[in-house]
This record gives sequence, structure tokens and C-alpha cells, in this order.
Amino acid sequence: MSKVEDGTKVKVHYTGKLNDGTVFDTSKDKEPLQFTMGQGEVIKGIEDAVREMEPGEEKEVTISKEDAYGERRKDMVIDVPKDKFPDEIPQSVGQQLMLRHPEGQEFPAIIVDIKDETVTLDANHPLAGEDLNFEIKRI
Repeated sequence: MSKVEDGTKVKVHYTGKLNDGTVFDTSKDKEPLQFTMGQGEVIKGIEDAVREMEPGEEKEVTISKEDAYGERRKDMVIDVPKDKFPDEIPQSVGQQLMLRHPEGQEFPAIIVDIKDETVTLDANHPLAGEDLNFEIKRI
């Protein structure tokens, strides 16, 4: 078996589950996921698993949070004063919005709490802090 080289386009079908069995994503009944090896288009753990797979091969892998979306970070949870919160954005728990870093890049955040004076936003990836289990089939 040879390793899949960087720059190679690969296709996989996958189902991702949390440790409790909850399915968080799947390509079942959809087009397979296509990505280019070595380009950082998927999490490191998926790329590492697929690198060792032949077309048609199936495997189950557990990807540690370090090779997935990392640990949850407290510095990614921020309180925004309500008077600094844009009027056009609904203030409701679960509302997702895009934040802009001072250097220009945008990233998603979710409203996780609303108090009298502040709105609390969590910019961690929803799967941060989770080990992920995948069933993968290389196409």
C-alpha cells in the first residue's frame, strides 16, 4: 500500500459521530466529500486517515480533539455590551453571526447567553473539545 501524496484529489463518504453516538455530519445520500491532500481543506485527523487508504477501502477512526477542532478556549467566549451590539442582529440564544477580527478575517460565533447589560458570544467551533469518530470509505 502506498501513501496518498500531497496534491492528490481524493473523494470519501463519511459519517462523523460524537463519543455518545450522536451523528454530527454525514455524506450519506449526498455527493462524497472531495478534497486535495496537503491543502488543509479538512481536519488533520481525516487527512491522516485517508493518506493510508486505497480506493474502495473502508475504516473507522477516532480523531482526538487535538487533531480535530482543538480544546474549547475560554478566550473565545466574549461578553459584548448590549449598547455595542448591532440593532439589526436579533439578540436570541442560539443565533449565529459573523464577527470580524481587527485584521479583517471573519469567523462565526453563537449567542450563548443574554444578560441585562451584555450578550455572551462563543466563537469556539461547535465541535471544539470533542473527540470525533468517523466511518470513512475512500471512493
